[in-house]
Amino acid sequence: MRNLQATHLNRARASLRQALSWYGYLCKSGQFSSHPELVGLLKPELEALNSTLNKLDSNVIRIAAFGLVSRGKSAVLNALLGDKILQTGPLNGVTQWPRSVRWQPGGKVLIELIDTPGLDEINGDIRAEMAREVTRQADLILFVVAGDITRTEYQALLELRQAQKPLILVFNKIDLYPETDRSAIYENLQQLGSTPLLPDEIVMVAAEPAPMEVRVEWPDGSVSYEWETPPPQTEELQQTILSILNREGRSLLALNALIQARDAEAAMAQKTMDLRDEEAEDIIWKFTKYKALAVGLNPVPVLDVICGAIADLALIRSLARLYGLPMTSYEATKILKTIFFSSSGLLLGEIGTSVMLGLGKSTAVIASGENPLNITAYAGTAIAQSSLAGYGAYTVGKAAQVYLEKGCTWGKLGASTVIQEILSQVDHNTILYRLQQELGANY
Repeated sequence: MRNLQATHLNRARASLRQALSWYGYLCKSGQFSSHPELVGLLKPELEALNSTLNKLDSNVIRIAAFGLVSRGKSAVLNALLGDKILQTGPLNGVTQWPRSVRWQPGGKVLIELIDTPGLDEINGDIRAEMAREVTRQADLILFVVAGDITRTEYQALLELRQAQKPLILVFNKIDLYPETDRSAIYENLQQLGSTPLLPDEIVMVAAEPAPMEVRVEWPDGSVSYEWETPPPQTEELQQTILSILNREGRSLLALNALIQARDAEAAMAQKTMDLRDEEAEDIIWKFTKYKALAVGLNPVPVLDVICGAIADLALIRSLARLYGLPMTSYEATKILKTIFFSSSGLLLGEIGTSVMLGLGKSTAVIASGENPLNITAYAGTAIAQSSLAGYGAYTVGKAAQVYLEKGCTWGKLGASTVIQEILSQVDHNTILYRLQQELGANY
């Protein structure tokens, strides 16, 4: 298991380094010279890639605590830390902005705990943006509740689930409930997911137990009553976290880094394509006309298909060069195959018609002689075939644009490829296995 985790981490590092190396090469080689503003546009994503790689190299696991106001998020984190570092109090909204603190249980794994404001207290737009940013950074999420879940909490939980991060539901303040009520609430919380939550996905704690009145009997026989605060009950949560991190922590770290890298590269691809949209359209129309002309004038049906395929490959490579994406003939052929299968009806029709009309042209050429009717038939067939070929080229160009935009993270070390590798190797006993179907549906 440890060797597999190390492999996942190394693959993630290699993927990020390749992306940074490639975009660094493009900046230095003058690839963006025609659009110098593109360097500035891509700067935030490049900084995000660098930051993500640094986080991977430092092996810091980020755990973010979310929940509604007064659920005890700060108290839970303080209990894990063993010290009241994060401010708590009887008033709502003590935590105004996300705060981070380092935690190194047992002197081994280094964890960054992130405390957040109550999701129901701050402005909706600010809350949503804050939650998105913290969730993006987090490798593991703690969602803190203090009893039966409310509608607002359930909605917030669903929104956090969309980030597709491993999540532990923390049932806090259990000291306020009798054992029967506590068990009933626990069972209700277990049913929140599409399938019942596993033992390491829901934990009961009392992070800051309420003071209890204690009867004290003195040696002289007198009796007094004093208020004492019981120690926090968070050992199970700490053990659950450490167990998850020991079992799959580096895989979680690698997966989260790759997701961030994939999103950053996709954003860079989108910006690049938006800026060069007009140039791409000119290239597509140029190859559309070239293909239509070549197919229309050629009388040999087999050469029609070959010329058309060559033109499509050249179009794909021209678009790849325009966008600054690495592309070999082998990769261009793979893209063409993908486009072929995704729009097989149109392309099969084009190839089939090219052969049939090509035979018609050949027959017209052979039989033409001085007969003007045969020459007219040849011209009509050529025009029909060139029109279909041109339409096919335009379709391939548009499909290639989509493929290049979405495929910027593909390849042997592409972020999406490595994500798929990690998901395919997830063990049944990991928290990642539970997210496998949900994650896998998006890659």
